[in-house]
Amino acid sequence: MDGVIFFLKDGLRVEPSTLQILQNSANLPMVAKPFYGILSDSFYIFGQHRVPYIALGAFLQALSWIAIAISGKSGISFFSIMFYLLLSNLGASIVEVANDAMVAEAAKQPPSTKKTKPSPSGELQSFVWMASSIGGVVGNLIGGIAIDKFSTQMMFLVYGILLCFQFLITLFIRESSLDLPKSPSHIGFKKQFLELLNAMKKPEILYSITWFAFSYAVIPALTGTMFYYQTQHLKIESSVLGISKVFGQAAMLLWGVVYNRHLKSISSRRLITAVQVSMAIFMISDFLFVKGVYQQIGLPDSVYVVLFSGVLEVLYFFKILPFSVLMAKLCPPGCEGSVMAFVMSIALAFIVSGYFGVALASYVGVNGDDFSGLPQGLLIQASCTLLPIFWASWIPEDVKLKGKKN
Repeated sequence: MDGVIFFLKDGLRVEPSTLQILQNSANLPMVAKPFYGILSDSFYIFGQHRVPYIALGAFLQALSWIAIAISGKSGISFFSIMFYLLLSNLGASIVEVANDAMVAEAAKQPPSTKKTKPSPSGELQSFVWMASSIGGVVGNLIGGIAIDKFSTQMMFLVYGILLCFQFLITLFIRESSLDLPKSPSHIGFKKQFLELLNAMKKPEILYSITWFAFSYAVIPALTGTMFYYQTQHLKIESSVLGISKVFGQAAMLLWGVVYNRHLKSISSRRLITAVQVSMAIFMISDFLFVKGVYQQIGLPDSVYVVLFSGVLEVLYFFKILPFSVLMAKLCPPGCEGSVMAFVMSIALAFIVSGYFGVALASYVGVNGDDFSGLPQGLLIQASCTLLPIFWASWIPEDVKLKGKKN
């Protein structure tokens, strides 16, 4: 939430490096996604092993955000908000694991009748991606307007109440109504863990996930630094940043539509590599932005932030759609939750990326008042982004996967 960043910056007055460390450290619960996946695959709650975990995750998130809202600026310490953010991300990661597993299971579900045509590969993942993007557009649009009209505590409270509604609604949903494939028997935690290890021994899965994690970890994230540059140095208003988020989510929605209609037949390796190159190009564009090149040709800073900054922020996630489709094809039946959770546990890579970015900002001499070294930092960031392309062969070609299908 943007409200958290402004709360940390204006309410607790943390430095750019501290902000970035806090943001990335708060993602630590997401590193344990494989554990949540194995737990979800093997441990049933009242005969269900997906929906109850979504309810639990929503409850933990609601608890944390309401606690932050009630505490207020003066009554909350740095360590307290760190704890609440960790608790919130723990809940979010549990929800994401259960959701990813359900999508992977449903995508591999055979048609129930002869008249039903099997869904083309990746269609369900594209639909979920687009639905999530629509939610992101609406949420960021409302948030961008509300952040200038309401206090951050009020926004946190409303968000917590919405999560309470999600928790209550989920309690009334029966997993049997979702028509998910039934497991032949309840597999124990140890056996499920061994199945995950066996799946990870497959070169096409192990190498793909390794490359995917490396492609994020190697990039020094400068998001906190850019946020301070835009708000402190350029005095960009919070509403403008909110609109940039809307543009970013709209770009994610467009990506989902284009992928579903035109790009599914293209090799996943080619698509993922193209996204990696595009990220580097946008980072070089940020370099030109910080150097004032766009302003010299008549493009206002606020317009650039709206049109490009939000898109670059979500461009990091464009690889996830084709990669998740690829993993759904490779994922062995029965451990969808475990494997997909392992894939999405790239939060560790994001944490490494964030700490790497703090080190880079320190190396080029960037702080809350001096941004003279930021252009150099952006060029180094773009160079690091291109490194994984040299190992793109670790991602299997889709043509080879067809031969592996039973």
